[in-house]
Amino acid sequence: NPDHQSLKNKMISRLGLNLIRNQKLPQLSKELAVLPRCYCSTTSQSDSSLPPKRPAQHSPISWKSVGVAAVAGGAMLAYMLYLKREKEAAIAKERRRMLGKAKIGGYFELTDHNGVLRKSTDFLGKWVLIYFGFTHCPDICPDEIEKLCKAVDKLEKDGCPVQPLFITVDPERDSVEAVGKYVKEFSPKLLGLTGPVEKIAEACRNYRVYFSAGPRDEDDDYIVDHTIIVYLVNPDGEFVDYFGQTKTYEDIFSAVTLSVAKFEALKSKWF
Repeated sequence: NPDHQSLKNKMISRLGLNLIRNQKLPQLSKELAVLPRCYCSTTSQSDSSLPPKRPAQHSPISWKSVGVAAVAGGAMLAYMLYLKREKEAAIAKERRRMLGKAKIGGYFELTDHNGVLRKSTDFLGKWVLIYFGFTHCPDICPDEIEKLCKAVDKLEKDGCPVQPLFITVDPERDSVEAVGKYVKEFSPKLLGLTGPVEKIAEACRNYRVYFSAGPRDEDDDYIVDHTIIVYLVNPDGEFVDYFGQTKTYEDIFSAVTLSVAKFEALKSKWF
């Protein structure tokens, strides 16, 4: 330490001077031997005053642990989505089973109200709502078709286009011209279909539609008794759901929206 060294030098100087004056040189060496020894340190005073360094501490969170957690979370999410899809598929399967083991829907080949031949395969890739009726129906058919068209309009505004179809069960009176005039009273989106008796019978049979002409009056007029149901067909051409006379257009809208959402979820490829 510089201060200790300076003090030692001063003491040596004073002691040596006194002893020299008194001629006590041998005693000088003895006095020097008992002086406290001072050692020089390589550590400066400023460094020695600093607190000791603490050992480095490592955080328990690292990029590796974050990566492992992300992979585990992603695997769990994928598994949950898989279970959800399996559940929805099971529900859809059960729904189809409850609707009956008999196959509903199928191929048809009829003529539209513009005179164009139409096949059921022409509507693949589209959602379709089908109603079977006849143009001479006094009240029920107009009410059901109007309800159908209102549901279609609301679905289209919601971003879900649906093709409405009207298939006659009275081909004897419902010609192409008669059907064309009839459907134009409801909506430009509504497509009317007619055809020979055997083709109409085939379409009705595929959709399990009952129809029977009643007795004729003196004017040769008659009423056709028939099933009052709107059928929903998905873009794969498969029958999905049906709506009876008690359903409102809002009920149809909600049911179709739900069916579309389920169909798109099952078709999406997550895995």
